Amino acid sequence: MAGQPEKKTVSAGASASYALCPDDFTGVTPKIVVKEQQNVKAGEALFIDKNHPEVKFVSPVSGQVTAVNRGARRKVMSIVVAPEEKQNYVEFGTKSVQSLSGQEVLSILLEAGLFGFFRQRPYDVVASPSDSPRGIFVSAFDSKPLAPDFEYVLEGNELDFQTGLSALAKIAPTTLGISAKQSAKALKEAKNVDLYVFQGAHPAGNVGVQINHIRPVNKGEVVWTVDPETVIFIGRLFNKGIVDMTRTIVLAGAEVNDPSYVKVVAGAELSSIAGGRLKRTENVRIINGNVLTGKKTTLENSWLGAFSNMITVIPEGDDVNEFMGWIMPRFNQFSVSRSFFSWLRCKKEFNIDARIKGSERHMIMSNEYDKVFPMDIYPEYLIKAIITGNIDKMEAYGIYEVAPEDFALCEFVDSSKLELQRIVRQGLDNLRAEMA
Repeated sequence: MAGQPEKKTVSAGASASYALCPDDFTGVTPKIVVKEQQNVKAGEALFIDKNHPEVKFVSPVSGQVTAVNRGARRKVMSIVVAPEEKQNYVEFGTKSVQSLSGQEVLSILLEAGLFGFFRQRPYDVVASPSDSPRGIFVSAFDSKPLAPDFEYVLEGNELDFQTGLSALAKIAPTTLGISAKQSAKALKEAKNVDLYVFQGAHPAGNVGVQINHIRPVNKGEVVWTVDPETVIFIGRLFNKGIVDMTRTIVLAGAEVNDPSYVKVVAGAELSSIAGGRLKRTENVRIINGNVLTGKKTTLENSWLGAFSNMITVIPEGDDVNEFMGWIMPRFNQFSVSRSFFSWLRCKKEFNIDARIKGSERHMIMSNEYDKVFPMDIYPEYLIKAIITGNIDKMEAYGIYEVAPEDFALCEFVDSSKLELQRIVRQGLDNLRAEMA
């Protein structure tokens, strides 16, 4: 895609507020533990999980809680904190990971609010601290379009990354997946982990694909997954004794002037990151995350997602009128099926907009998903089982192994225009409710 970021880092503008959005943490029922106008420190809990009160979700900055925004049926949408000029952190104390037991490491992560960034398979929800995972998986590269290069992000954070890996290894056997193109010493010579090297196009970087190729998840088993940036957060916690959620993300896409890396604190306002850097503000799609799995948003009253490592801005396409519509031969647009003649030009980069170019069709084309789904699963049959609510077939076709993001490319190539990620998410939620 057009809009690849240049490997240079800029600082984001001052953010007037930071926020945590409970919807980012799938499977959590939030219980607010702060009040409006209350002052909090960075690392102090804003809300907890009602089902697991020991799992905390903490403020990324110190300041005053200015709003607890609610939606329909008083659903908590976001907790907003106005930062103070001098940041104050909750002091957890520096600790040597090697001298701690797995349970002690887990307790520290729960107290500091970083356990909320752990996800589990099956169901792709926030992990339960009462489970005993078979293993923990970390994918150290992101193969999605325009995604940040983790080797670049890792520069200067090598010690914290290794400390984080060592902490995870205390809890359960930890597996690190890296790309064959990565050469950083901190990755290739990582300690206390099982190292696997992957090559190929997206979705090679999806942790679910890696788990499937290493050791698939069977019924009754639980594995945890952790983003590589979270591993750095964990390392800082033990090395510095504070919760420091400063991270490096990417602001990219065809509608961005000078796409680059941006250093921000998690939960910052999107306007402070992308404001003033867009080529235009009308007829653009602003995505909190990547183009395949991110959420459509706006610059106003929006904050960086808890798991988002990029902000993507592409053309919306609603201002485009094409002569003869789809019949018109095209030489500058991408097509999976080579319906357009652009493939003859060997063009490497396309300015893809947000149009789906067709309406939903209530059918599933045979073998269409298999080309972009490198897992030992029959995706079409699994989707059909989810749609019909057949739990036995869902289990037989491997629903315990998948997450919605694993079907993002299937959704992109689907000529029936089905919302596969939404279907898989509903299937996982229904199965979880049934099995619980």
